[in-house]
Amino acid sequence: MTDNEVLASINACVIIPTYNNAKTLPRVLEGVFRYTARTIVVNDGSTDATSEILAGYTGVTVIHLPRNKGKGNALRTGFREATARGFDYAVTIDSDGQHFPNDIPVFVRAIEAEGMALLIGDRNMEREGIPGKSSFGNRFSNFWFRFETGINLSDTQSGFRLYPLKALQGIRFYTTKFEFEVEVIVKAAWRGIPVRNVPVKVLYDPTERVSHFRPFRDFTRISILNTWLVLVTLFYIRPRDYFRTFRKKGFRRFFLEDLLHSDDPPWKKASSVALGVLIGLSPFWGFQTVIVLFLAVVLRLNKLIAFAFSNVSIPPLIPFIIYACIQIGSFLVGLPAKTAFKWQEIDTYEPFIRQHLTEYLLGSVVLATVSASVFGLASYFLLTRQHHRKPRA
Repeated sequence: MTDNEVLASINACVIIPTYNNAKTLPRVLEGVFRYTARTIVVNDGSTDATSEILAGYTGVTVIHLPRNKGKGNALRTGFREATARGFDYAVTIDSDGQHFPNDIPVFVRAIEAEGMALLIGDRNMEREGIPGKSSFGNRFSNFWFRFETGINLSDTQSGFRLYPLKALQGIRFYTTKFEFEVEVIVKAAWRGIPVRNVPVKVLYDPTERVSHFRPFRDFTRISILNTWLVLVTLFYIRPRDYFRTFRKKGFRRFFLEDLLHSDDPPWKKASSVALGVLIGLSPFWGFQTVIVLFLAVVLRLNKLIAFAFSNVSIPPLIPFIIYACIQIGSFLVGLPAKTAFKWQEIDTYEPFIRQHLTEYLLGSVVLATVSASVFGLASYFLLTRQHHRKPRA
C-alpha cells in the first residue's frame, strides 16, 4: 500500500484546525499531503498570513471562520464537513508542528487490527524535554478521565487523534474551546465507544511552536467541565452502568462471578460488601449510590459489589428498616418502644420520622454499623473458605 492510500483503506480524512500558526502550517500541510489529499483545514479566524498560505494549495477543503471561536468549535466544524462528505473517520492534527504526520499510518493500523475506536496519540509525556506544565496538565487530565470513565490512559490531551465520525453522531456537545477535547472523549466512553492510546512522536520547539492555550482561562474552563462531568458520573453514569450490569447478570451470576470468582482478594470483596451495607442502611436517602461509589473509588474497593449491596434498602424493606431503626434508637435513649408506627400508613413515614428524628438517626447508625460488620465478617469467612478451596496452579 502506497502512502497516499493509507487513509483510503478506512475511508478517513485529515482535519487541521489552525489559528495564527503561519510559521509551521506549511510544513504540517506538506507532511499530511504525503498520505492524503482528502484534507480539511479549518482556519479559525487567523489574523496572520494563514489565509494567504492556504490560498496557494489546491485540492484541499478550506473553511474560513470569520472570527476566532476556539479549537473545539473548529473541530466540530471540521467533523460536520467530513461527515457531509461521507468519511467514516477523521484524523486531527495540530498545526503548531508538534506532531509528525508520518505517524498517521499508526492510527490506521490500529483501526484495521482492533476495530472501531477513538484513538489518542500517546506522546510519552514523562520523557526528557517535555515542559513540566504540559506533563502536569496531562497527569491531571488523565486522573479525571479515569475517574469519569474507569479507563486508564497515559495521554488524554494530545490533539493528534482519530475520531470515528459515525459513532459520535447523536452525542450532544456544549464546549467550543480547548475543553472540547476532554468532553468528546468522556462522552464517547460513556456511549461505549472504545477509547485507546497509540504511540506517536512529538516535537516541542520553543522557537517555532506557538501555543494559544491560556493557562488561567482555559484551565478554569477545563476544571468547570470536569466538575460537571464528575457530578454526571456519580449521579447518573456509574449507577446506570452498575444497574445494567447487575440486571443483565442477575443475582445468581453476580454472586458466582463477581463475589466468588473475581480476582480481588477476599478482604477487599468483604470490605466492599460491608461498605455497601453500611451506606445502604445509613440515613442518606437519595445520596446512597453517590456516596457508596465515591467511597469505593477512594478506598479502592470493588465498586460493583459495593453498589449491589448498597441496595439492601430496596423499597419493600424500607418500612422494616425504619421501624428497626426507631426501635433500636428508642431503646438506646431509654424511651418506650414506639407503637404509633402503622405499616399500612405509608404516607405517614416522613412525619413520623421527623417526630422521632433523634431515635431514628441513632438507631440507623447502630443498625448500619452492626449489619455492615456482620455482613463483612460473614462474607470474609465465606470468601476465604472459597479461596482456599480453589485448586492451586
